[in-house]
Amino acid sequence: MASNFEFNAESRSDAGTGAARALRRAGRVPGVLYGVHQDPEMISLEHREITKNLEAESVYSHVLTLNVDGKAQNVILKDLQRHPSKSVILHVDFQRVSEKEKLRIHVPIHFIGESTSIGVQKGGVVTHNVVELGVSCLPGDIPEFIEVDLTEVDLGGSVHLSDVTAPSGVEIYSQAHGGEQSMVIASIQSAKIAEEVETAEEVDGLGDSDSDSDSDSE
Repeated sequence: MASNFEFNAESRSDAGTGAARALRRAGRVPGVLYGVHQDPEMISLEHREITKNLEAESVYSHVLTLNVDGKAQNVILKDLQRHPSKSVILHVDFQRVSEKEKLRIHVPIHFIGESTSIGVQKGGVVTHNVVELGVSCLPGDIPEFIEVDLTEVDLGGSVHLSDVTAPSGVEIYSQAHGGEQSMVIASIQSAKIAEEVETAEEVDGLGDSDSDSDSDSE
């Protein structure tokens, strides 16, 4: 999987919903670039290039190269706004990075030892409650992912945030500030309990579904 991601952007001066619609009709995505004590800059990118790069999970946890009108800058992908029902990116935010300043970024969790865990061997089902963690570190220390080992988790057991070990030079938000240490990252439950939880979540989701409407926000 590629670990050197490059995006090409053009600066833009027109703002507002009308300008954003025009860009999207032309196959481009409005965006903004900010950070490192510089003024925000409005940009646009080709939709096809963004979606191609987003196929790689590691794009979210790497320092990227963003070429704005041919000028290369080091950035991270800070935020994406997606259409609620279509495979369309509506807006993208990039944050400039400095090698000397810590930044906050979300990195994915890779669960290992699931199939051989004690609980699964007894017929349990793994539930992932959290799939990514927010970390603070220097750009050179950004981990591609954080591993959570489920090998020793028994049936009815769980892994909490306090059990997760961050790589050297990396702090997990909640751990750094002493909060949410009891938050469950993953658990192993009996198949019957897991099915009941899943059904309850589906029922709750029916009442919280987003309306299928386009967004015109910048």
